[in-house]
Amino acid sequence: MRFTSQTSSDGVTEQFFTLDEIPGVLWTPEDASAPRPLILLGHGGGQHKTAPGIVSRARRYAAEGFAVVAIDAPNHGDRPRDEEFGRIAAEMRAGIAAGENPGALVAGMHSYLAGQAVADWQAVLTAVQRLDQVGAGPVGYGGMSMGCGLGIPLIAAEPRIRAAVVGLLGVHGLAEDAARITVPVQFLVQWDDQMVPRDQSLALFDALGSAQKTLHANPGKHGDVPSFEVDSSLRFFIRHLS
Repeated sequence: MRFTSQTSSDGVTEQFFTLDEIPGVLWTPEDASAPRPLILLGHGGGQHKTAPGIVSRARRYAAEGFAVVAIDAPNHGDRPRDEEFGRIAAEMRAGIAAGENPGALVAGMHSYLAGQAVADWQAVLTAVQRLDQVGAGPVGYGGMSMGCGLGIPLIAAEPRIRAAVVGLLGVHGLAEDAARITVPVQFLVQWDDQMVPRDQSLALFDALGSAQKTLHANPGKHGDVPSFEVDSSLRFFIRHLS
């Protein structure tokens, strides 16, 4: 892991890094020492590790004592795009424009990215937990939309993750992995989501194997998640990771 820059403000230190070909950012409380709980944040489709929603959430968590890391998903942010990704993305956009089922189209994209994304996250998790300011404390995952689509396979595969906040996605292609998840989950649904049919979101929540799962449903479209859900997710992670 190679750090490329570091800044501190408002009690939070932000460090950009690369691990092999994976670009990422680590946020920690200033003068942090290990061990401390760590939260992995997965961004949405077409976004990146420093999207405004990721940064604001990361800084909020770090101000409360968590270490937080975000990386660019494959074919996103500072990472190169491959031809197959371009083809799948073009077909997805064309299908949605033609009125095809968006859930199935998005699931195809996520399936293409998930294998590499899971391996990337596991490598970054191992490297970050070796740092003096983080250590091998409990781990949580947070991700909406594509962050959920790539996060569900990760949570199912990675035993170090002990709690998760996910949502804004349907069940297409995820039922099997969701059934393998047994950690506590807080799941978000936008009741009027124009991109994810409500019944598909509820089916994904139902598919989760966890005995401790909570559904948070709010009115509004895909991008209209209320700001108070950040505080709710913080309380959730404090309960399960602190």
